[in-house]
Amino acid sequence: MPKRPAADALMTTARATAAAVLLLGFATGALASSAVYRWVDASGITHLSSAKPPAGIKYERVVLASTGNATSPSSGRASYSAANAPTGTRVTAASAEQVARRNDVVTSLRNRECVVALESIDRLAKGGQAVEPTEFSRLQQTADQNCSKDPAVRRQQEDMAARLRVAKGDTCIDARNKLADMLEPGRRPTRDQLKTQQEFIESHCTAPVR
Repeated sequence: MPKRPAADALMTTARATAAAVLLLGFATGALASSAVYRWVDASGITHLSSAKPPAGIKYERVVLASTGNATSPSSGRASYSAANAPTGTRVTAASAEQVARRNDVVTSLRNRECVVALESIDRLAKGGQAVEPTEFSRLQQTADQNCSKDPAVRRQQEDMAARLRVAKGDTCIDARNKLADMLEPGRRPTRDQLKTQQEFIESHCTAPVR
């Protein structure tokens, strides 16, 4: 079945939206000192840290709300501010819970940067086309910066990257297109056909990171 550009664009938009949802949310009250900072250096390398970057570097800040109503990292939401801290912002001391949540957010964001970089490296290496050296170097440095040094965790990240590669590949694009065709008005697939197609997509085409 030929791949449809519209479906590819839809998946790209969905991934971008999901990534935005990961970072966007609402926080009220004073800002906690348990914020997470994200910035890209002059070489294009993504950094994630609980400490502010050096002076003069533009950064983005993920702020964990200081109230009990804050959404936990497991829900994938945190307040995201794309600028330096506002002048006059009141900063409160981070509680043990906020520090733990901050560490969870840093780990989650670094894991995502790692997996995406590893998938991109694999795709470029096996793509059979000329690769821009600076881009390949940037991806490798991003992986080195964010991937775990623990061998067991690194193997898990590499496995996630392989699953992401499959989820973004032609087989899964075709599978999603086929399901979309089956759901079009006038089509009458059987319940078993729909179930089989949905189960295939859920088993093989669900991206481990967004």
